[in-house]
Amino acid sequence: MSITPYTVTGPVAEHGEGPVWSGTWGGLRWVDMLAGDVLALDPQGTVRRRHVGPLAAVVRPRASGGYLVASERELLLADTDDLDAPLRSLGEAWNDPAIRMNEGGCDPAGRFYIGSMAYDESPGRGSFYVAEPGGALRVVLPGVTISNGFDFSPDGSRAYYADTATGRVDVLDYDPDAGLTGRRPFAVVDPARGAPDGLTVDAEGGVWVALWAGGAVHRYDPAGRLDAVVGLPVRKVTAVTFGGEDLDRLFITTSALDVDRAEQPDAGALFAADPGVRGRPVLPTTL
Repeated sequence: MSITPYTVTGPVAEHGEGPVWSGTWGGLRWVDMLAGDVLALDPQGTVRRRHVGPLAAVVRPRASGGYLVASERELLLADTDDLDAPLRSLGEAWNDPAIRMNEGGCDPAGRFYIGSMAYDESPGRGSFYVAEPGGALRVVLPGVTISNGFDFSPDGSRAYYADTATGRVDVLDYDPDAGLTGRRPFAVVDPARGAPDGLTVDAEGGVWVALWAGGAVHRYDPAGRLDAVVGLPVRKVTAVTFGGEDLDRLFITTSALDVDRAEQPDAGALFAADPGVRGRPVLPTTL
């Protein structure tokens, strides 16, 4: 099945990533990652921007109110939902300036997971971490290259994860006590069609995967079979999420990094599509 997208904004981001819809925010937030900015789409369609540091990798709502931002090497917490709320740091997670945070999310118990990668994309320099209650990071998956999409099946028993350099989406078993185990391939992307970046899971268990350098979003059914494609007019598609009051709109972020804007004038824009299936509410963090 082919699904046609439409633009929501102009090219507002150099490297748009990590869209998240939260009712507590009243809409969509995402990041202009390498600019270090969190972006917010208000109901009138205006985009607001808040600079949080040298990099903004992830934004997630907190279960207690407020939100979390993963910056270059630290987690930042706001105690209210206001985009401009004061941020406090949980401390530098590591001191290697060559390694930065990149994409993450929460499990059904509210634990926050964050991946890392080398700025120069050196193989195996990154890790996938879970944050302990005080914010300290513990390695869950070592030796990853570009840690990217992460989300859960509707029943919470499985997690989906993409290390972009592998060219595939993996699935892991999840137990609230044991955590993530049994990593194995779920879907392999033909390199000619791009590489897996951010992902989200819909209410029927379908896995929607943004394809970096592929100009598309793929949906895989729970068995890993490709069954829908959203074709974009830009090549560097970065991440997806469901939003809208009924969680029935698929929001798609894109990048303009090293792109000829004359050739791809909408690179960096926020897109949306109406896929005929609903998403699930975002999992908040208990940090």
